[in-house]
Amino acid sequence: DLPAEIKSKLAWVYQQEIEANRYPDGSHEELKGAIAQYVEESANLTDYLTTANISVGNGSDELIRSLLIATCLGGEGSILVATPTFSMYGILAKTLGIPVVTVSRQEEDFSLNLEVAQQAIDTINKPPIRVVFVVHPNSPTANALTSKELEWLRSLPENILVVVDEAYFEFSQTSVVGELAQRSNWIVLRTFSKAFRLAAHRVGYAIANPDLIRVLEKVRLPYNLPSFSQIAAQVALQQRQLLLPLVTETIEERKRVWSVLKENSKLRVWQSQANFLYLRPKNTTTDNHENILAEITSKLKAQGTLIRHTGGGLRITIGTPEENNRTLQRLEKII
Repeated sequence: DLPAEIKSKLAWVYQQEIEANRYPDGSHEELKGAIAQYVEESANLTDYLTTANISVGNGSDELIRSLLIATCLGGEGSILVATPTFSMYGILAKTLGIPVVTVSRQEEDFSLNLEVAQQAIDTINKPPIRVVFVVHPNSPTANALTSKELEWLRSLPENILVVVDEAYFEFSQTSVVGELAQRSNWIVLRTFSKAFRLAAHRVGYAIANPDLIRVLEKVRLPYNLPSFSQIAAQVALQQRQLLLPLVTETIEERKRVWSVLKENSKLRVWQSQANFLYLRPKNTTTDNHENILAEITSKLKAQGTLIRHTGGGLRITIGTPEENNRTLQRLEKII
């Protein structure tokens, strides 16, 4: 959670500065400026980004939905995703009546099956693929994009929008932001829900060239981000020297938990560049695999530990050392 001193500051701001009967700043200009500065600083860029490169959403979900509306609505296009991945791309597309093309991943490292992906791009034309969604690093499998995947994305024609979701950037420290000046059809999504600890405030943002951002700004709803959420994000950026050191501690805990799980002969666990680990039980049959995953998830939940059963595996978020120890002990008993 947020440190007590930041919560106190936010409480003071709400009492002293926010007029609840006034609409929020619909332009997000102050927050956009702070985001642009942070992105430049974290990518070692100089005078590269302005507020014209940033759009702010009610979580990344709103930005994803706006991108879909702007590109594929009314039979104009379909989207390409590689599963397993973040489920909201497909869910939001389907609610808008947009076709979803799925391709497989290599099980060894969960990289995209590029040959199948390229074949889909080349052959599907009713409606054509207009958007490719990738997560860097991926959720739930926690692997970053490989050099081959990046080269493939660079080779896509400009009439296909490439969306690189960097929700876990602070944990991986790998980003494609530095390429945006040369990639007019690329857009990067990020969030304050992870490393900045503001999941309750629902603040996401997009980084792209100004032409793409202008389209997003046309599509988004007015006053889409409450005043308190805007201020919380600004305070989090101002206090990032206090908040972000916890990322290092989380990474150390991730390594510790991974080393323990790796020793369990009944589990297969993959390396991670995010704040969670992905694992699957070994020696299961096709018939009982999902049932075993559901049973593990249910038994952990009954004991007070929530994990995600998704994509044919289990995603375990790294918490405090005490939470992680409880999870490991409970999982060991269940396995």
